[in-house]
Amino acid sequence: MTPERVRVTHPRTVGARPRPRTARSEIDAQTELGEIYMTSLLRTQLRLALVVLLAVAVLLGGLPLLFEVAPGLKDASVGGMPLPWVLLALAVYPFLLLLGWLYVRRAERNEGAFTDVVGR
Repeated sequence: MTPERVRVTHPRTVGARPRPRTARSEIDAQTELGEIYMTSLLRTQLRLALVVLLAVAVLLGGLPLLFEVAPGLKDASVGGMPLPWVLLALAVYPFLLLLGWLYVRRAERNEGAFTDVVGR
């Protein structure tokens, strides 16, 4: 029976020192720390999406409330069209485009910050 081989190294050699694990390797290995990194990114993106969703809900849900609170606005017209139709047909879309553009910029900024942390 042959005895098991044992590798003997000096403490200062590269083979004896464990390599430090990076955040990227933690994520790739799907360790608990990697899960924490990914969860933080997902929470940040979810929080951003909920803020944007809330802004859209307040805008679109607030218009009918505005017309109920101020009934005189229902009868107002702009260019021969009723004001509620003008607001819903024309004024809402620039706001939605701006909100979408801001969302994409902020989401990319969040991902860039995450990449900076993971890249260290």
